[in-house]
Amino acid sequence: MTTSPTPVNSVGQEAIDSPPVNPAQPRWTAASALTLALLTLAATVLRFLFLARKPFWFDECFSAEVARLRWHDFAMLLWRREANMSLYYVLLRGWLHFGSSPFFIRSLSVIISVATLPAIFWLAAKLFDRRTALIAVALISFNAYHIRYAQEARSYSLFVLLATLSSGFFVIAWREPTRRNRWAYVLTSVLAVYAHLYALLLLATQWLSVRGLNRTRMRIQALRRAWIWISFAALPLLIFAAKTGAGPIRWIQRPGMHDLVDFAKRMTGNEGLPLLLLYTVACVNAIVPKLPTPKALNTEASWYAWPVRFLLLWLIFPVTLILLLSLARPLFLGRYFIFCLPALVILAAAGLAKLRRTWLIALTLAAMLLLSLQGTLSYYGRDFDLDRDDSKAATNYVLDHTLPGDAILFHIAETRVPYEFFKSIRANESSPNVTAFPQIIYPRHDDHLDYRDFTGKPTSEFVQSISAHYSRLWVVLMSNGAPSHPDATTMMLNQVLGASFSEVERKQFPQVEVKLYSKPVGLP
Repeated sequence: MTTSPTPVNSVGQEAIDSPPVNPAQPRWTAASALTLALLTLAATVLRFLFLARKPFWFDECFSAEVARLRWHDFAMLLWRREANMSLYYVLLRGWLHFGSSPFFIRSLSVIISVATLPAIFWLAAKLFDRRTALIAVALISFNAYHIRYAQEARSYSLFVLLATLSSGFFVIAWREPTRRNRWAYVLTSVLAVYAHLYALLLLATQWLSVRGLNRTRMRIQALRRAWIWISFAALPLLIFAAKTGAGPIRWIQRPGMHDLVDFAKRMTGNEGLPLLLLYTVACVNAIVPKLPTPKALNTEASWYAWPVRFLLLWLIFPVTLILLLSLARPLFLGRYFIFCLPALVILAAAGLAKLRRTWLIALTLAAMLLLSLQGTLSYYGRDFDLDRDDSKAATNYVLDHTLPGDAILFHIAETRVPYEFFKSIRANESSPNVTAFPQIIYPRHDDHLDYRDFTGKPTSEFVQSISAHYSRLWVVLMSNGAPSHPDATTMMLNQVLGASFSEVERKQFPQVEVKLYSKPVGLP
């Protein structure tokens, strides 16, 4: 039995079992190469543009401070609570040796995001043809959702890149089950899982996409061996997930229909219903010619129907499964599904490429790109999926008004993380306005940031024990509930410190509140 691609017949088992190289591939032209180069340039500009405009918020500070930990603390923190994005933290750890400004830290995600463009082109060309691949690259280049997470110091752009590469090597390993192709698929899939745990949903999608197809024994054995190796390599992360459960994401709220509509609008480019409808029509156009009846999903599905089946599953199955699980425990957060974006743009590109008239393709694509660009410009002015905290302004306020002998306490341990990041920037700048740093009294387990400083809350006994030792105490509060309904720790701090300090000054920043408790001069 041969394992090489065989020309497809109109009928016959070989046409089903041996997916051929797509005969519809157009020839490379200078115009095609120039188009790809210009799209890459435009995507790079859009991702670097205004890169430092948005405040460096809590999650990004968290990434930087995790990556800066000493190796022992780094390993302990990953194992205890942060293994989910461990690959990104490792890469960022190396990146920080060359710079530490918010612009430089975010630029790692930008570079990874731009690298996703050729990966999208490669995958789309493997599934369809080069014309479809160019359209897909155009759509991803201007997509506001992809740009938004290209400008964030988190793992999401890395997740998209590795999900694309995993799927590309999955297609190749299914078509040509050689040892080299299988190991490339294993490597990229394992890296994707360590970039984000939800990559397991992509692997499940890949498995489902070949279920029910007639296939050669060699192909299915090759994929089974690959999945066994992936499971073995991902075992530490699976143990971590079983050990920690949903604790690290317990703050996620159960989604409603409004959340799902907003998610769809953001994924298609942050420009509301018009762009969402254009994407929907393009995707439907890709589906209808290939899957005219439900029978196209059975064991007689041809290689030419399979790419659409695979992309549909990739786009729909992960979201649907998590929504069902969220009925018991909320697990749905829009940005966790950014790895479905390649499926969306490639499927939409396939629909556009099937239009009969070239001018209609150009007109529809131009409309989608203009709306996407408008969504990107809107994002530059205002975030569309979160309200950022301004820990930088809060930290600078504390440091600008600190006096020798001051102490600082954080309402929850994690609040210290952004403070440490922005304090390090001020220290590097040697700002003449800073005469002293307040002594950190909670959380504090060592002279440097420790893995134990990332979790916990102060107790009333501890707060009472330290109140008599300081005449001025800074308290930084974040994520402590509404002002009219503060959380239990905030109420405890108000009660205990209010009884020990006669004066309190408050300063409110977005998502952060700073309080200065003080005693009249001369009083203990």
